[in-house]
Amino acid sequence: MTDFKAIETFMWVVTLGSFRGAAQKLNTTQPAISQRIAQLEREVGVKLLQRDRRMVLPTPSGRQLMVYAEKLIGLRSEMLAVVGDRSAMRGVLRLGVAETIVHTWLPQLIKSVNHAYPNLSLEIEVDITSNLRTRLLAQEIELAFVLGPLTAPMVNNRPLCDYSVGFLASPSLGLGKQALTLHDLAKFPIITFSRRTQPYEIVRSLFNRPDLPPIRLHASASLATVIHMAIEGLGIALIPTAIVESDMADGRLQLLSTNLQLAPLTFSASWLASPDTVAVERVVELAASLARGGVIVDAPREARH
Repeated sequence: MTDFKAIETFMWVVTLGSFRGAAQKLNTTQPAISQRIAQLEREVGVKLLQRDRRMVLPTPSGRQLMVYAEKLIGLRSEMLAVVGDRSAMRGVLRLGVAETIVHTWLPQLIKSVNHAYPNLSLEIEVDITSNLRTRLLAQEIELAFVLGPLTAPMVNNRPLCDYSVGFLASPSLGLGKQALTLHDLAKFPIITFSRRTQPYEIVRSLFNRPDLPPIRLHASASLATVIHMAIEGLGIALIPTAIVESDMADGRLQLLSTNLQLAPLTFSASWLASPDTVAVERVVELAASLARGGVIVDAPREARH
């Protein structure tokens, strides 16, 4: 009798296009994947997969089986979600996160996941949105909290939160008592996130004017470095204000007054459509609840944006 494990294995081999990808997804070995596929082909009596130069493709019979495999896996996930208890949600969820989220509500999310789904483990990677998008589409991660929404085939998005950005500086620069123009700001180095991030592009577009001097732009992949440089008075930082609320309260940084209208950073949860996304969608629900609640948690500053 054909079991769910063989059907699930077949579905992921077809979805990911390789035995190696399916082995990584299911946390097993390639020989184990090959054995399950061989067993399934013996049971149904037809060849289900064929190897191309670069990937594994379904045969005509395999394409037919894939329709039923997706339905079966989807129904199993739905059944477990409806009648199962919290401990039934198990396995590893690979999560990619933009660093702004690390410094706001990610610690609280981890606590909530540990409490709600004690057998679900999180593998968390912190990176910039463009890199996380690439990893999500390559199915190297299952869920991403990024500047979004992401536009790509088969990607689901759910809005999470907006964070305003502002110009912040050390009081030692003496800029806190007046409304500043772009000309005033351009006299100082501007510190922000690395290239290929939205804050970096905001800075480039604001100061790319012929009437302004060439901008001195310090870009860093480390948010901790950006904040530390601003606190030390090495320039003016353009970052989300929510991540430095404690620094502003303690007087290490101050929000500068300007006449500029800066669009907020909008963060979304993004994941690929799949029959087996119950765990992903449950974590998204927790994340959306925390993000809407405006929970701000102090977190270590060792990660990257």
